[in-house]
Amino acid sequence: MPRRHELADKHQRLADWLTRAELDAVLLSRRCNFSWLTCGAHNYVAQTCEVGNSFVWADRSQIRVLANNIEAPRLADEELAGLPIEVETFDYADPDGLRNLLGTIGGAQAVAADAPVAGMVLADLPGGFDRLRWVLTAPEMDRYASLCADVVAAVEATSRRAEPGWTEHRVAAETVTELRSRNCVPWVLLVGADDRLHQFRHPLPTDRAVHRIFMIAVCAERDGLISACSRLASFAPLSAELADKHHACATVDAALWSRTLVGATLGDIFAEAVDAYEAVGFPGQWRHHHQGGSIGYQPREVKAAPAQTTSVLANQAFGHDPVPGLRARDPFPPNGLAHGQRQLEGPDGRPPGHPGSLVLGGFLVTVDQRADGPVGV
Repeated sequence: MPRRHELADKHQRLADWLTRAELDAVLLSRRCNFSWLTCGAHNYVAQTCEVGNSFVWADRSQIRVLANNIEAPRLADEELAGLPIEVETFDYADPDGLRNLLGTIGGAQAVAADAPVAGMVLADLPGGFDRLRWVLTAPEMDRYASLCADVVAAVEATSRRAEPGWTEHRVAAETVTELRSRNCVPWVLLVGADDRLHQFRHPLPTDRAVHRIFMIAVCAERDGLISACSRLASFAPLSAELADKHHACATVDAALWSRTLVGATLGDIFAEAVDAYEAVGFPGQWRHHHQGGSIGYQPREVKAAPAQTTSVLANQAFGHDPVPGLRARDPFPPNGLAHGQRQLEGPDGRPPGHPGSLVLGGFLVTVDQRADGPVGV
């Protein structure tokens, strides 16, 4: 499906929602919404911001991008090339530039915005809008599957190349290089080595040296879509205790995925995790870290939690976070969820049960037993 067809599909979805919400138009500047509606375009300069500096105006008949004269050329020539989206420009130095431009476009229409706009009073975007992002189109599923494979490849490449004595900062830097070389932008980057791995659930990288074992956990973005992945690597053979924890982690992960079926609620998925922790001998471990949930244009759209009534939708992506003493997290493109099933295949395409592989999360992970390098966990 060409991007212009994907855009038309999303525009119709939005137009139907506008009718239900009794609105005439929306003004979108949050990165997740801008990228979703524009089929992967970016409206930011600073990577750390949630709200960009350019806007999407969408009503039932048209989609326009509103940008200042600094950002408009790049958006028109690169981000929106090939899409039937007109770029409207206002002077960055004019404090009333955006407001005046909106006056010529929107008039007295009923408009809601997903973020505050300086100098303007607009209605807040109703919460139900977020659901429009959750169901991925066929092109989005293809892009997401490719992103997931690249994120896994980047993290595993760093894990296998690392050497004893590297600092956590060095591990983080090498991971960023692997991600950016694959056009993946890191949003979250955690590295914990040795005792820090067991002390902290979210270990920010430090100058501590890696001696025996380390974890890399990332969230990375491409075309607006975000994938999450965690890997542990050991420079020595695994102890019986660590192997048992890994098995427990994979077992809980499998339980989470077995309940991730269309129509199941995130509360149902959470309850499955609670029972699984009990079964593998780690009761109550779910209290020490969230269990993940739906993912896509946000690192987590909705987290699994007790009594969470949000239901799993067809063609929706998920990322679970089992943590019985260790941590397992794999990205999972939503292929197969329409039928209540999930496609279990590694980035290398090997089928389940292939010798030298472990089923972990949504992908098969090849276990490298090289004597001179890390052992993948």
